[in-house]
Amino acid sequence: MAIDSIRDWIRVLDEAGELVRIRAEVDPVLEISAIIDRVSKERGARNTALLFERVKGSAMPVFANAFGSRRRVGLSLGVEDMEDHAARLRELLDQSPPEGLLDKLKMLPKLAQLGRLFPKRVSSSPCQEVVWEGDQVDLSKLPVLTTWPGDAGPFVTFPLCVTHDPESGRRNLGTYRLQVYSRNETGFHTHLHKDARRHLGKAAARGEKIPVAVVIGADPATCFASVVPAPPDVDELLIAGFLRQKPVPLVACKTVPLEVPATAEIVLEGTVDPTVLRREGPFGDHTGFYSLADDYPVLRVQCVTMRKDPVYHTTLVGRPPQEDCWMTQGIERLLLPVLQKQFPEVVDYHMPFEGVAHNLMFLKIRKSYPGHARKLMNAIWGLGQAMFTKVIVVVDEDCDIHDDAEVAWRVLNHIDPQRDLEFTLGPIEVLDHASRAACYGSKVGVDATRKWPEEGFSRDWPDEILMAPEVEARLDRRWPELGL
Repeated sequence: MAIDSIRDWIRVLDEAGELVRIRAEVDPVLEISAIIDRVSKERGARNTALLFERVKGSAMPVFANAFGSRRRVGLSLGVEDMEDHAARLRELLDQSPPEGLLDKLKMLPKLAQLGRLFPKRVSSSPCQEVVWEGDQVDLSKLPVLTTWPGDAGPFVTFPLCVTHDPESGRRNLGTYRLQVYSRNETGFHTHLHKDARRHLGKAAARGEKIPVAVVIGADPATCFASVVPAPPDVDELLIAGFLRQKPVPLVACKTVPLEVPATAEIVLEGTVDPTVLRREGPFGDHTGFYSLADDYPVLRVQCVTMRKDPVYHTTLVGRPPQEDCWMTQGIERLLLPVLQKQFPEVVDYHMPFEGVAHNLMFLKIRKSYPGHARKLMNAIWGLGQAMFTKVIVVVDEDCDIHDDAEVAWRVLNHIDPQRDLEFTLGPIEVLDHASRAACYGSKVGVDATRKWPEEGFSRDWPDEILMAPEVEARLDRRWPELGL
């Protein structure tokens, strides 16, 4: 069942034993983030979602670490596991074009179901029960966290930023951090390769400001969809509708020509002048290092709307494991059918937490010709946000890529480094601090598949050591009597 709001989300996690309510007063400057950091690095039952009910300097409770485990990602998105949503997506992608009248009739229910997932407009909304305009706007009343000692100030870390392409009018929903500068100004941290940056560039060419709406605290499917690396022409709210299995209700903003989820907690409305820049950062980022200060546009907030009793939703980013690692894993599982539709030889892929989404990918393939692994490396480097992947490791289909130890063993036993490493140059993620230049550097692919003679291997490939199956079966039967 779809969760429609933050408060429903809190209830679902609470009933599942996945939420701890902290009733002692806590400080939004470093203390809350230190608590989240400790909890997010716990394993098992001690890693929970957190609701801070008494926050120093604010009347609003703070909700955090909601997606912070594989189980909570599933609970939040209405399934046992993200593989369930992946199976729905695979079924949708596997539909063949209808050939005859009967096939077309069979497709109608699925097409109708898809049509019901588009966001729908509603006339009123709980997110507009309270309205601040003009001099009433005061962002200091929000419990915005200062997360790490070296941060330049408080940052909104889970904002869902709504913009429109100035030319096509297409909507984008993205998560771009906001450093709070004053009662009505924040930074607008849009990376070079992101959709909102393209919108700003087009607005600058037209000599225009761009309207922005920032949602803080939406339903979990919309929050999750905001970080999915969707193609530019795909509305993230349609992805949210797919995950919810019903449309996201939208309400028109009060002062800007945009729409926002009607069940949100808090909405900031304002404009960004792409020609006015201000120093933003440093900020403790998901790489585990501070991203350096740089100049970014400024969001001037002219209106704030909210519920009467809003909950402030936030996330902590920092050295893995953190909540964003589990969201990345959920995205990985969800998008596997999409990758397999483009490249059927891909059996599976995995992005270990330590690779912080863009530094490392394990790719398992059915190898069928010489150079197959290198073909897929280059395909991944040409595929949307996957272009940032700094290291791609390709293995054969009998390798368990979710076992880091097995992958390491396979790689180290399968490669001749000079022969099997593929280097290339290209775009690099903005947050990568090790590249030779900002946003540009080298990447490497490691072909850890078994080598064929055509790939420069002139010897016999040895057999892997495996116990005889009949002995394994006999031991399975005798194991209890052995007392081991």
